Amino acid sequence: MSYAAAVDHLYALGHELAPATPSTPRRKFDLAHMRALAAALGDPQLTFPAILIAGTNGKGSTASTLASILTDASYRTALYTSPHLSRVNERIQIDGVQTPDDDFARLYFQVDTTAERLIAEGALPHHPSFFEVLTALAFLYFAEQRVDIAILEVGLGGRLDATNIVDPLISVITDISLDHQDYLGNTLTEITREKAGILRPNGTLITLPQHPEANQAIGEAAATLNLHAISAAPYIPHTPARPVRDIRHLDRSAAERRDPCISPASPLTQNHYTLTLTGEPLEISSPLAGQHQQRNLALTIATADELRNPTNPNYIISNRKSYIITNANIEAGIRHTRWPGRLEFLPPNLLLDVAHNPAGAWTLRAAIAQLSEAQPRTLLFSCLRDKDLREMTQILFPLFDSSSDRPHDHIILAPIDNPRAASVEDLLAAAHALDIPAHAAPHLAAALAQARAITPPNGLIIATGSVYMVGEIRHLALNQGQTAV
Repeated sequence: MSYAAAVDHLYALGHELAPATPSTPRRKFDLAHMRALAAALGDPQLTFPAILIAGTNGKGSTASTLASILTDASYRTALYTSPHLSRVNERIQIDGVQTPDDDFARLYFQVDTTAERLIAEGALPHHPSFFEVLTALAFLYFAEQRVDIAILEVGLGGRLDATNIVDPLISVITDISLDHQDYLGNTLTEITREKAGILRPNGTLITLPQHPEANQAIGEAAATLNLHAISAAPYIPHTPARPVRDIRHLDRSAAERRDPCISPASPLTQNHYTLTLTGEPLEISSPLAGQHQQRNLALTIATADELRNPTNPNYIISNRKSYIITNANIEAGIRHTRWPGRLEFLPPNLLLDVAHNPAGAWTLRAAIAQLSEAQPRTLLFSCLRDKDLREMTQILFPLFDSSSDRPHDHIILAPIDNPRAASVEDLLAAAHALDIPAHAAPHLAAALAQARAITPPNGLIIATGSVYMVGEIRHLALNQGQTAV
């Protein structure tokens, strides 16, 4: 069977988070089903060590940076993330290379055939979900390719997530905020307890201090499990990152000689700073912009440092050896990280960010505050209808209010090609509720064309609101001649 057939078959499964209807009630997750599927496939998840990364925001950035560090240290490193920007293969990588189409198709139909057999035998009550199938496929591929370690981004929550059938060497919890309340709970405490489901008795936890409710819930879980808990706080810089304007007097070639990951054209402050690790200076130069990335980098550095710790309890229990990771590996891995769509600048004037919930919107707002007040800006916005549209628009839209003191700014709204998409009517209603002018476009291609037409050469187009929206805009931009930095 072909790759195209596999992808069509996969998408026909529907999405776990699609709104419930009378004919398709909301799916109830049960790890027993995932374990049954994995067992029928030979339990591939038992053949490699893994790190689980849960949280609301920052999981993917942390996972991709950690995978880059381990790859630089010459370990065959698997990376599993979600969702994807353009192609579903992006979710399953080894050493930065996506799953080949032929392997994806072959393993997809192996998982699907096995699932159908289990259903016929009564071992499964229904077909595994989109995410469960992809997770099983990833585990098969990683086992087949004999990876040295797998970095797994948890999909939804933690306790019942399909990735949680592994026995992690280390569990990492990134920043937690309100999101997916229909599935995880209505309070930060409830949501954190679900995320903390990736923790194991006598295991290792790496996290950072955050909201008091989340801190308390994580602390309670750690106390009951006798965890080896590590705070990544020492790896957050005490001085601000060096702004990009420090190198703007250099020509492009000089800037690249200093750091090939720096784009002098980027309007945002880059993360370049020095820490101390094992008594030696650690030069951080990350291509991921935004001060919030300093927290994700701190988690990554703490995890890399713990992986090379020979006294880690998990190594002693499992008789594994620690990993050989030098400070130079950490520096190079951070420098070579590729995680598109996260405050990503595509010259000449397009900034992409997957701010898909209120916490992400606040992070983007902080980044926008770095920009010149005099620069005209156009916001391209769309989101899914199961997100908090009202709060996200309250955070972002006032920054682009052409009826106030920013007459050269614009807001353009368009629906995403996704069954969960908010309608253009809902998007316009959110703008009207704030009494902020906004234009509507029938689809994202038209929205991007309109933004280019009305944004002056010295202006900036900012596209945000959903991973799916950013993925489509990025695809359109790259196919029309813009280049990734």
